[in-house]
Amino acid sequence: MFCLGVSGGLDKVHENTRELSNTFMHDGAAVLVRDGRVIAAVEEERLNRIKHSNKFPSRSIQHCLAAAGIQLSDVDRIAFYATEAYCNAMLEGLFGSHPDVSIPLDAKLLMRSLLAQELGSDVDPSRISFVSHHQAHAVSAFAMSGFEQSLIFAIDGSGDFLSGLLALGSGTEVTQLETFPENNSLGLFYLETIRCLGYDLFDEYKVMGLAPYGDPAPYRELFGQFYELLEDGGYRVHLDRIGPTLRRSIQVRRKGMPFTQQHRNVSASLQEALERIVFHVLRHHREATGMKRLCLAGGVAHNCTLNGKLLYSGLFEDIFVQPAAHDAGCALGAALMMSNELGRPAPRERLQDVYWGPDLGSERTMEQELNAWAGHLHVERSDDVAGSAAEWMANGAVIGWVQGRSEFGPRALGNRSILADPRPAANKDRINAMVKKREGYRPFAPSVLEEDASEFFDLPNGTRELPFMNFVVRVRGSKQSALGAITHIDGTARLQTVSRKTNPAYWQVINAFKKRTGVPVLLNTSFNNNAEPIVDSVADAITTFLTTELDGLVVGPFLVKKKTPTSEDWTALAVSLPQYARLYRVRAYTARDRQETVCEIRTGHSSRDSVRISQDAFDLLMQIEGEAVLGDLLDTVTLDQARREALVKELRELWEQRRLRLYPSQTARAHQNCDRMLEKA
Repeated sequence: MFCLGVSGGLDKVHENTRELSNTFMHDGAAVLVRDGRVIAAVEEERLNRIKHSNKFPSRSIQHCLAAAGIQLSDVDRIAFYATEAYCNAMLEGLFGSHPDVSIPLDAKLLMRSLLAQELGSDVDPSRISFVSHHQAHAVSAFAMSGFEQSLIFAIDGSGDFLSGLLALGSGTEVTQLETFPENNSLGLFYLETIRCLGYDLFDEYKVMGLAPYGDPAPYRELFGQFYELLEDGGYRVHLDRIGPTLRRSIQVRRKGMPFTQQHRNVSASLQEALERIVFHVLRHHREATGMKRLCLAGGVAHNCTLNGKLLYSGLFEDIFVQPAAHDAGCALGAALMMSNELGRPAPRERLQDVYWGPDLGSERTMEQELNAWAGHLHVERSDDVAGSAAEWMANGAVIGWVQGRSEFGPRALGNRSILADPRPAANKDRINAMVKKREGYRPFAPSVLEEDASEFFDLPNGTRELPFMNFVVRVRGSKQSALGAITHIDGTARLQTVSRKTNPAYWQVINAFKKRTGVPVLLNTSFNNNAEPIVDSVADAITTFLTTELDGLVVGPFLVKKKTPTSEDWTALAVSLPQYARLYRVRAYTARDRQETVCEIRTGHSSRDSVRISQDAFDLLMQIEGEAVLGDLLDTVTLDQARREALVKELRELWEQRRLRLYPSQTARAHQNCDRMLEKA
């Protein structure tokens, strides 16, 4: 029996109907379960390349169906990650006063319409269900925990006009104890604060990483005005006080400005306040219910520092954090809820891995994809990629590592990762600046062989496996200087233990590094730059490899290095706009008293998502219908050599920002295939 869980937005990837709510309709995903077991799962952002995609997850659904070898008509129940009443209210609020927008204001009718348009299948209304958002969060954690009983805490920004719930899990059932209204949201508490630090929605984890650089004491009393701890584990937050009070008390940081110690101290106070509130709630309910185990889900459950302190506290004997704790994980919860309702509950087993996404295809397919970039890449097949990769890293290389099926959730867990030697502290600065292109303070996570974890990390009693990077733990004092690239300023690290059984390829490359260096640890961060989601396909990996300063790339059994391409290699590439991009020519003030016509590429609903481009680039891109070979396009315009070179350079920069696509043209691929066939003949 198949059940499909869905999260995400209301419009298709090429549409920009309306600017959607900040705290709902993001992180689209699809999860397919058969008789309570996950068959496939992927976030839509991995496939449509829009970070935190708020589009309808049609590609994710297609992947899940293809992985199972079924059609949509074979799915017994399709579940959306919010209640029908909430969805209808959202639709009415967004489109009710816009009769020009042809979107039905009935959520079930809209879901049927989208499924019919995107997957060509008319779905009977009885097969479509809507579930409680936070119940889906709760089930996604408890059903995967392996616990027979536990306390469950689901906390996020908002959903279904709520911001969280407490529940009891027992057997296959989840029973609600308490819900938290939206105006008492811990997610919004965090968000309102970080807006004064130059950050916004989806940046919360950056502030978590900044907090250890600060001291909470200077603003502890100030933050005391923002929340109250009540009897019986209750709390109240005062969201309306945060912004005005902070703006009067600190120098508000704008995006791109340097951080002051004031900003670091605010980050530390915020983290401390969150921890105080959560511990207050959980201490009471641990005592009131007698539950010795805890499940966490919801976006706030991605606060790994908080999770680590809960783990060390001993408040619970065991803690399980759903690795896709954010809204994408609701697709998992929704699917499992339906499966349970139809009499096929998830087995009571602890989740071991989340390698549920698309695989890389056959070795031949990988080779063809890599060889299509012959002017840019040197490709070599190896029978020992783990050994070669370990040798590269031991000699200072930072590499992309792409194997098997992609991970479900926001963490790269060894199948779509950037890897490096964890020892030199300079590797942290280098990767932040040259590869990830992000703030220099941001920490990186270590992956350690499971059997060696306790030698390098101070794990709480009884803890042996931390496979999902959900907990910040202490690096042993004697090892901190030896692990300079992954040890944060407070002596901690967000740890992943790697099992030989769960991911043999990743275990082998860490073990090969251990044989060469004596260190069974690698620096592991997600394989992407600052402008894109984590890579999923071979094509994604190539693009990111060529637009960052990575030293090497391993894809399946292939070792890849960069060549120095000629200008002809660049102009032989095809160019196109992503489906989510649009070209605009608008009148705008370029100075106080000067108005000009300017050209832009927009990748979202508003001008906030735009980047200025030259008139030459605008004219060139306007010629494209679908795709075109760059050299052919350049031959249609009259430019001197300097302007031509400047234009190609600009297009390459836009490619690095993911504002347009560059890739081998189908014609070039066909020629290469013919050449290989002739060589073999």
